[in-house]
Amino acid sequence: MTKDKTDIGSKTALNGKLKNVLNARTLADSFPLLAQRMKTGLRVLDVGCGTGAITRGIAEAVGPRGRTVGVDSNAALIAEARAKHAGTPGLTFDVSDVGSLPADQTFDIVAASRLLVWLPDPGAGMASLAGAVRPGGTVLVADYNHDKIEWSPEPPDSMKEFYAAYLKWRSDKGLDNAVADRLSAWMGDAGLRDIRVFPQHEEMRRGLPDFEARASIWADTAASRGPQMARDGYGDPKAWKRAESEYRHWAAEEAISIRLYMLAAEGVRPE
Repeated sequence: MTKDKTDIGSKTALNGKLKNVLNARTLADSFPLLAQRMKTGLRVLDVGCGTGAITRGIAEAVGPRGRTVGVDSNAALIAEARAKHAGTPGLTFDVSDVGSLPADQTFDIVAASRLLVWLPDPGAGMASLAGAVRPGGTVLVADYNHDKIEWSPEPPDSMKEFYAAYLKWRSDKGLDNAVADRLSAWMGDAGLRDIRVFPQHEEMRRGLPDFEARASIWADTAASRGPQMARDGYGDPKAWKRAESEYRHWAAEEAISIRLYMLAAEGVRPE
């Protein structure tokens, strides 16, 4: 099982602004349920770690007596993660696909954030996560339901048109836009027990730090994915450029709040 490195799932397609979003993430803000589960000395595997911003937070939380491994299928992102976080005690990064995770089953926690939404078979991805944790260990996953986004006020029509095309493009590529609401079922199918689900919605409100940069994520998505979508027959590149421009203006001048629907689920591997 792989992310499509040349198509929709490729993080190499991210532009600089989207990479800045990845780098700005923190354990406490971007994966609060995982942050609450941190204890000194834990062994944690972070799957789909990207540039390692959350992973570094994990390593700092478990301390030098713990062990933190971040893995991603994208070698360029792993190289960036190593460069950014070199010298953090107990932290290592490796290139690994979600279907070929370390098989030593020594990890107390296996975590994945915003990963399954990019997999063509997220149920199989969940099974791989469950197979990498030790018996008695915990799998923690956080992901989106893109169908339940909320904007206030409504964004420009050009962005609503782009967003609808984006979801259809993803769906036609075999990706699930409603991953968040299926996490519990997939954990059960993977043999996990004591499953619990928590709301972890991403709330962006004017007046909070970096609101405009965070609110512009869909303009950044239009810039990075729009040309590819147009090549695949989903819309006109000029229309997506207009959506990007009008949405940036909306984010700067009109937007009050954006709510990205996200759930976090945890389950325990039976001993």
